[in-house]
Amino acid sequence: MENPPLRPSTYQVLEQHGVDRRSFIKFCTAMAAALGLDATMVPQIVEALENKPRIPVIWLHGLECTCCSESFIRSSHPIAQDIILNMISLDYDDTLQAAAGFQVEDIRKRIMKEYPGEYLLAVEGNAPTKDGGVYCTVGGETFLSILEETAEKAKAIIAWGSCASNGCVQAAKPNPTGAKPIHALLPHKTIINVPGCPPIAEVMTGVLTYILTFGQLPELDRIGRPKMFYGQRLHDKCYRRPFFDAGQFVEAWDDEGARKGWCLYKMGCRGPSTYNSCSTFKWNNGVSWPIGSGHGCIGCAENNFWDNGPFYQRLSGIPVPGIDSTPDEVGATLAGAAVIGVGAHFVSSVVRRFGQKPAQPTPDSGDKGRGDV
Repeated sequence: MENPPLRPSTYQVLEQHGVDRRSFIKFCTAMAAALGLDATMVPQIVEALENKPRIPVIWLHGLECTCCSESFIRSSHPIAQDIILNMISLDYDDTLQAAAGFQVEDIRKRIMKEYPGEYLLAVEGNAPTKDGGVYCTVGGETFLSILEETAEKAKAIIAWGSCASNGCVQAAKPNPTGAKPIHALLPHKTIINVPGCPPIAEVMTGVLTYILTFGQLPELDRIGRPKMFYGQRLHDKCYRRPFFDAGQFVEAWDDEGARKGWCLYKMGCRGPSTYNSCSTFKWNNGVSWPIGSGHGCIGCAENNFWDNGPFYQRLSGIPVPGIDSTPDEVGATLAGAAVIGVGAHFVSSVVRRFGQKPAQPTPDSGDKGRGDV
């Protein structure tokens, strides 16, 4: 087999686009910040992007709505343009490529042949398995067969979005097409799950940046999600959290609590059980996120979220810090605590009062001996 053409490094491509050294260092610093890395890691990122060749990427689309791609191209930190044009060699993508037909499939097969064990496979959507997988075909081949073929020699596999990561609505009951997430279709492969409907743009670009910089997969949690982005509950960084702790909840859409920005837990918010970075990165260049817009989290980063509904029915048994209670009991608990506090103050006052030395009766009082009571 002929040697594949040499691929330039990220810095070489940036230079070709007129990017100076100073801007390149700023670019690397911004990436370190997006990944939550210490400033001491910036030189390592610089070295990697200066010397490592860009990685070829094959981006497949199965059963999905393309919202992951729509989210990806709206990334701002770093912007998708920098990722696509300068950091990765996006050689195959059904949505973004200009070519079509046999020419495109030839490109996919060529990348697989020339870069075995080096190319990155990104998958958006899942695959139907019933009736031979005929419910999703590309160029006469089932998506399932294309996925299995392309995944065989991939360096790493990323499942973009909830469709690919956990099945989403296609795999929800009764699942007539037998749709399955990528990890269920490729059980012997390590899959990086990046769930969300869609996933956050900066999370997508951050995962690619990490792989390109360090040449390895990020640390994953028990269901294959990168811990750097899925290691904390939305609830723990939600600006409405103080209202949860205070027992102040929205009881109905557009009620007084909703106008005051109280906690949306009773309206079905899944923030206490969902791990994602929405409350940190937010959406649309950090402008807002669902909870910030007055709608509870639907838990799309968690497995089987579509069947864990109804979305507007609150979860049960979520503990409140310090006590075993559900939100229905929080208000009563706090009110009870207030009553106990008042009672304690009263008892304390009485004790202090009767603990003082009693006044001695005067000869004219006629109350002799009362001081002994």
